[in-house]
Amino acid sequence: MRAAVIVFPGSNCDRDMRVALRQATGRDPHMVWHRDTDLPDVDLIALPGGFSYGDYLRCGAMASHSPVMAEVKRAAERGVHVLGVCNGFQVLTEAGLLPGVLMRNRDLRFVCRDVWLLVENAETAFTDGYEAGEVIRIPVAHHDGNYFADELTLRRLEDRGRIVFRYCSEMGAVAPEDNPNGSCQHIAGIVNEKGNVLGMMPHPERLADPLLGGADGTPMFAGLAKILGG
Repeated sequence: MRAAVIVFPGSNCDRDMRVALRQATGRDPHMVWHRDTDLPDVDLIALPGGFSYGDYLRCGAMASHSPVMAEVKRAAERGVHVLGVCNGFQVLTEAGLLPGVLMRNRDLRFVCRDVWLLVENAETAFTDGYEAGEVIRIPVAHHDGNYFADELTLRRLEDRGRIVFRYCSEMGAVAPEDNPNGSCQHIAGIVNEKGNVLGMMPHPERLADPLLGGADGTPMFAGLAKILGG
């Protein structure tokens, strides 16, 4: 699998993403600066976490207008897979590649801890390494992770299986006390209609090696490598 990681000013998880992808594929991904107007021929584009443009204006809003994003949009339309994590998820919504918006956390506090996720849809390239109904532990680190969309959009996401991850308890129960940010319907990650663009707030790349304290993120990258070319 050939991959590229987009680097914005303020990205701080681009190296973590690079390591996770290199471990899964055996090759270094291309590191693409946000001002570039050409993308290499790749199977996966990753938008990493961080604080692009210092999170000024709205998280991800300025990054969504970076020159490279026009190429990311065109690639997504061609069917190239795109993974946006945390700030990358925010960029995807601001760029119109995913519906909804990420707002301030319910308690107006930065949340940095491990959470439990329920794998709702295991039939995407991003979740091929998991089982439907599986509960995994993945870290979050955000101040603006409260996913919001109108009722029609939420219903469409639900009805069409586009909610990929949901916040839950260790036992898989979905309840408000296990939702770290107040997201509608406890949404932690969604895909687009075609299933080739995933946005998620938790950081699988931060728990993709036992040396990091766990490997629940590893199946995501291993699954992508298998599905998209090995």
